[in-house]
Amino acid sequence: MERKRCIFWLPNKNRFCANSPLNGSSFCGNHNSRSYEQWIPCPIDPSHSVLEQNLKGHVKRCPLLKQAQSLSLQPFYQKGINAGSDGEEQEEEERLGVDGSRLPIMTVSSEMKRNAVNKMSVTEFCNLIDKIESLHELLCKDIQDSFHMPDVCSLWIKTRVEERKLPFQEKHITQQASIVGNLENIGVFKKSLGRNPSECEEAGEGEEDSVPAVIEFGAGRGYLTQMLADCYGIKRVFLVERKSYKLKADRSLRQNESLMLERLRIDNLTLRCCFPPENRKDNSEPRTAKSNFGGLAIATCCHHLCQWKHYTNKRYFSDLGMTKKEFHAITWFTSWAVDANHGLESDLPDTTDCRSHLQSM
Repeated sequence: MERKRCIFWLPNKNRFCANSPLNGSSFCGNHNSRSYEQWIPCPIDPSHSVLEQNLKGHVKRCPLLKQAQSLSLQPFYQKGINAGSDGEEQEEEERLGVDGSRLPIMTVSSEMKRNAVNKMSVTEFCNLIDKIESLHELLCKDIQDSFHMPDVCSLWIKTRVEERKLPFQEKHITQQASIVGNLENIGVFKKSLGRNPSECEEAGEGEEDSVPAVIEFGAGRGYLTQMLADCYGIKRVFLVERKSYKLKADRSLRQNESLMLERLRIDNLTLRCCFPPENRKDNSEPRTAKSNFGGLAIATCCHHLCQWKHYTNKRYFSDLGMTKKEFHAITWFTSWAVDANHGLESDLPDTTDCRSHLQSM
């Protein structure tokens, strides 16, 4: 007797799903249609959903909750040490459970932000756009685009992306090359003009001490480090990331025996750069140790991950007339604003009159 299979068609594989169907259904658990009214985001970790009737039990055994509880028992743990309170009392986000109990929301997900924006009226949305544009005009007059593509990086992209088809989009590695190019322009890395990637894989005698060590926060798959190692002869690298990724560059990097590579995974941890205050209350002498700090590059990406409770300058943001609700809205649609070409060549209609356009939709 032939075993029943899920009848969901997989167009990429040109066949039906091979899994067994659920009892009383023609589909397996992966493809069985959900009643989305019954499935809700987990209030502790919105990256996954649970049945509403199972929510009360789930929040007691959610892996993220156990992880947070384990972390709180560590001797170094101090709740909220990296959160941006600005001296204000933190407001706990809550939602009602199925039994009427109040459950904490630890993270405002992109879906929550999107739903909040969709609930805005046309007037509210357009007023927010007007406010953002006026503040940008006021505060960002002196910001200039600075795109630099070092020759050695251009050659690296050509040989690695076009020939070997590395697992990333070319726009990402182009942005990374520009970050490196701007660091080169301010002297963090030595000029690479006329050098081939193969010439940088081994530093000459006397050069190793002049090659800076690199700490990359939010390293992802590690291909920025791969570029630095291949094109600039970086010898010491420390990768910091909060997630695990497939197709990482680590395997290739570890084949370079002269490269010291460490990767640290930090889950559910907010990092903040801390600098010594100008006026020390204890009037102690400033540190006189020589600093080996060479430079810092900050990529203003991943806005959709930003949380109000982690933001360290709430007072400044509020003084500009922006609210917590508007903060989350901005962090959601700024990701759209930077993910494509919205310039003159865009197919988008002319939306100079925001209100007229939205009201006509």
